Amino acid sequence: MKDFKRHLVTAALPYANGPVHIGHLAGNFLPADIYSRYLRAQKKDVKFICGTDEHGVPITIRAMKEGVTPQEIVDRYHAIISESLETMGISFDIFSRTSKPIHHETSQAFFKTLYENGLFEEKETEQYFDEEKQTFLADRYITGTCPKCGNENAYGDQCEKCGSTLSPDELIHPKSTLSDSVPVKRKTKHWYLPLQNYESWLKQWIVEDHQEWKNNVYGQCKSWLDNGLQPRAMTRDSNWGVKVPLPDAEGKVLYVWFDAPIGYISATKELTPQWSDYWCKEDTQLVHFLGKDNIVFHCIIFPAMLKAHGGFVLPDNVPANEFLNIEGEKVSTSRNWAVWVDEYLKDFPDMQDALRYVLTANAPETKDNDFTWKDFQDRNNNELVSILGNFVNRALVLMHKLCNGKVPPFHADIKDEQDDALYEKIVGTKLLLQQSIEHYRFREALFTVIDLAREGNKYLQEKEPWKKAGQQEAIDNCIHMCLQLSANLAIYMNPFLPFTANKLCKLMKVVPRMLDWENGGSLKLLNTGYPLNPPELLFRKIEDEEIQIQIDKLHQNAKQKSEEPAAVSAYIQPPIKPEIQFEDFDKIDLRTGTITSAEKVAKADKLLKLTIDLGFEQRTVVSGIALHYTPEDVIGMQVTLVANLAPRKMRGIESNGMILMSEDAAGKLIFVHPQTNAANGANVK
Repeated sequence: MKDFKRHLVTAALPYANGPVHIGHLAGNFLPADIYSRYLRAQKKDVKFICGTDEHGVPITIRAMKEGVTPQEIVDRYHAIISESLETMGISFDIFSRTSKPIHHETSQAFFKTLYENGLFEEKETEQYFDEEKQTFLADRYITGTCPKCGNENAYGDQCEKCGSTLSPDELIHPKSTLSDSVPVKRKTKHWYLPLQNYESWLKQWIVEDHQEWKNNVYGQCKSWLDNGLQPRAMTRDSNWGVKVPLPDAEGKVLYVWFDAPIGYISATKELTPQWSDYWCKEDTQLVHFLGKDNIVFHCIIFPAMLKAHGGFVLPDNVPANEFLNIEGEKVSTSRNWAVWVDEYLKDFPDMQDALRYVLTANAPETKDNDFTWKDFQDRNNNELVSILGNFVNRALVLMHKLCNGKVPPFHADIKDEQDDALYEKIVGTKLLLQQSIEHYRFREALFTVIDLAREGNKYLQEKEPWKKAGQQEAIDNCIHMCLQLSANLAIYMNPFLPFTANKLCKLMKVVPRMLDWENGGSLKLLNTGYPLNPPELLFRKIEDEEIQIQIDKLHQNAKQKSEEPAAVSAYIQPPIKPEIQFEDFDKIDLRTGTITSAEKVAKADKLLKLTIDLGFEQRTVVSGIALHYTPEDVIGMQVTLVANLAPRKMRGIESNGMILMSEDAAGKLIFVHPQTNAANGANVK
């Protein structure tokens, strides 16, 4: 590894529109955590940065489907995601949010610097517009047929079947996801980053200077550059996101892939006043961990932004992973074909390291890989329990049985070749681990740890100290070596299995400081004559019944999702009406009242005739709610009434007022009524 003074590690920001699944863990969170824990064990200056991405179309789509605000969505899922990752031991130095003011300020300042330096191209272009919903359509609001693979459900920015990056204009038979109608083109103005101006620099920086990057990353970047870069809009038409900080940009926000990576910077600002040391000094190593679908954004667009702005360090490496499939099928949140981390933690409490182990062992580092529940069980039972856990447990049990529960001395005068070979294996494992981790080969590193435990089992089996009655010195040497090996295993496993490493420290009655990397390879980690705690199993076996429950659950969830009725068109929040003064609002007289009788209006499918008790009088009100409520539904319901609305005749009935209603995502009318019983006729203010 190069001699960097500081290390800045990022994991791709998850969208706060749903929980995280094990594909997210395997793709970027676990490898980033392993790398950060390794650096900390070496006493390096490291900051591990992440947070939830709370802008963009996935957020608004989820909000519209549920009939709530985007803010409610991001608040809910930020809490779920952060708790899941913390419980899994993902050791962020900060897990922030892009909805925070510090992020908005940082992103807007970044944009203004580029704008004031004349680095944007301002263009008026035609973009898709939904006439029914009266809104411009962001890329993800448009679906159609992929021109490259024929997938009929490709999005306007990407085909999730073949992985191609697209633009809405490339889609065949585009349609709006909001209304299912065919969109039209309308003119709109946006600010574009001319990526073609950075093409030659990117070619030098990536193709020439970073040939050590993983093949999937290097190849994807080279392909993009070989095909030529085009200007890319850095703004969007939307009311949800970071507002474009220009006077003529009403209703426009920063493109989510402009503001999201700036989230790494704003989170570091939030974490430490010395944030610029990590982002602006050349002796900092910046490493992005992510999935392959984010390669272009982190290797081409974000570096071009940093280069355009000036003054920032660039990524030293972007070790992107491929995708993790589940039971032979691609993860699909829309089909609910996923293993959700929060659900796993409920079903397997205190088994975080089992999942960390299996996902690292099956990490999709060079190609898509597969998670199966059977493999999860086999690796846990046959590797964690039978190899690693078994060795440590045997060493501790034999110490208590053959050495009075204390670390026995090592008698150098009778050591043999097996002792020397085991020591060499302990030292050699440390070197192999360093090489593997520093080259982002975490699967290889993990297998090195489990191989060392295998050597311990082999050594113990060959020595057979339980058969050496009367040869206490030989027994001492064997148990001493096994205990020192167990302590080294704690150091080596710590980046991968931190919960187990800490549990082993407690069993050996040592402080967590022993896990510092410099202690690896030593045979003096446990003091001779020191009593250790009684042995406890590090891992437990997983039974067949538990696995079958998970398999059935996976299929049942997907089946229930497929049987759900087709989603209704997403609800679009209507635009805010023109501004009024307080005096205008003060003219409205809102009162609480109770519906005492209701009946259908003849020859009017939508109308109900209501009698409303205002306390001081009875009002007749005709309301267009009959498609949503029967007369029996509403009798006795307390409502809010516009009491001073001018009378209006409807179907020959004079209506004296209007009840207030809202609307959910399916278009169903919802009563706006007091949360607690109020006196009939009371003012609503």
